[in-house]
Amino acid sequence: MKFLISLSLASLFLFSASMMAQDLSPYKKMVFEKDGSSMPYRILLPKDYNPSEKYPLILMLHGSGERGNDNEAQLVHGSGLFLKEEIRDNYRAIVVFPQCAANSSWARINVEGDIPNREFTFYEDSEPTKDMVLLEGLLKHVKKTYKIDKSRIYVGGLSMGGMGTFELVRRNPNVFAAAFPICGGANPKISKKLSKLDWWVFHGDADTVVPEKCSAEMVKAMENIGINIKYSLYPGVGHNSWDNAFAEPELLPWLFSKSR
Repeated sequence: MKFLISLSLASLFLFSASMMAQDLSPYKKMVFEKDGSSMPYRILLPKDYNPSEKYPLILMLHGSGERGNDNEAQLVHGSGLFLKEEIRDNYRAIVVFPQCAANSSWARINVEGDIPNREFTFYEDSEPTKDMVLLEGLLKHVKKTYKIDKSRIYVGGLSMGGMGTFELVRRNPNVFAAAFPICGGANPKISKKLSKLDWWVFHGDADTVVPEKCSAEMVKAMENIGINIKYSLYPGVGHNSWDNAFAEPELLPWLFSKSR
């Protein structure tokens, strides 16, 4: 199997700049262990966290450039949004950023060709990757460890994590209230398994890393069967459409308005 792009110098620069610009220590370092394997993750609890109170849960899946086991790189994109004072005050939730191992993936996919002529093969019903199994175990662990409002569990992700968002929902169709994959994709034939929640999909039309058609084909297939889905396509934006998505003023109001 071939995977998405490896960590680039640009990602390293952005990661270092992000770490210097913002204190990410409120995201506590944790490790989930199952059957001799482990998955690092960071967890952000609400301000004035009350263990007897139920909270929504947001699960964030990073892209291929942030894979590893340092339990830090997965915070490079998106973590700052949930640390903003107005967000922490108005959208009290538990936020979890797991980290996928190097040379692994959230979803089993195949990639052929070089940028900008890449072709993705998304499978309709493949066996889960090792990290998907760990991710599902982590989700169950968090639900058991903390008082989670099980009607308000959300998942989002970018690039490889956008693909993982589709895959996690496909495998767990009755868990989530809303999902927001960014510059991801999946096999349109899985759409019927994605119908029990609301979706907001994002992509840049100048993306040469993950072609925009990967999202567009999913959106079309999901619309065709009546799924409640909205699509934000950013003209002239490349693979970093997550910057636009995380800057959407309606993203969190939309997300927190959804429940099962």
